[in-house]
Amino acid sequence: AEQDGIVERDSYDMIQRILYVSDMRVRDVMIPRSSMQIIDHDAGLDECLDVMVDSGHSRFPVLDREQDQFVGILLAKDLLRFFDDDNKQRFQLCDLIRPAVFVPESKRLNVLLSEFRTDRHHMALVADEFGAVAGVVTIEDVLEQIVGDIEDEHDVDEEDDFIRTMTNGETMVKALLPIDEFNAHFHTGLRHAGSDTIGGLISQTFGHIPQPGEAVDIDRVHFEIIHADSRR
Repeated sequence: AEQDGIVERDSYDMIQRILYVSDMRVRDVMIPRSSMQIIDHDAGLDECLDVMVDSGHSRFPVLDREQDQFVGILLAKDLLRFFDDDNKQRFQLCDLIRPAVFVPESKRLNVLLSEFRTDRHHMALVADEFGAVAGVVTIEDVLEQIVGDIEDEHDVDEEDDFIRTMTNGETMVKALLPIDEFNAHFHTGLRHAGSDTIGGLISQTFGHIPQPGEAVDIDRVHFEIIHADSRR
């Protein structure tokens, strides 16, 4: 129908995404824990504001680091009434935390979208098979699988963010770049080997978390580590 001009290209692309989304799982679209914007459960008003301004988000998981447990979700709008001298002293983060919704990594996206709509939630924490929080997923993450990327004034261009060409002709990529996107951009055929991201593939190749300065060749592609820490 699209080839015959009956269905426009945009409609065709959206119909394809709708069919694909029922086969996708939460783990395919979630933001991993290492990239989550988190607020400590004992944070003060100024600390909360700093995190919100830096990220531009409106919802934040709240973490009790001593117990290593997420205790709920904080909405940025709930802090507005405390930004005057009369109410500032009354700020208690524990009074503003809303209950968090937890979903398994294996939940299908079409089911999650239905639950988001029915229960009027916009964010859920993603639990792995052991019950630990592996990441976070929002209704926007799910909708983008159907309508394409939804950008706002706080979003940066994904190409510039994850793949950046340097003046010397070399290219810098973030470790969170999906292998499929790397292959599509560079016309390569890197194998997944159980990993979804370039960082995972490189760590598996090294057999350890590589440190800055270490280098490795994978299928004729030369990788050098620029930034790393003890965990990622």
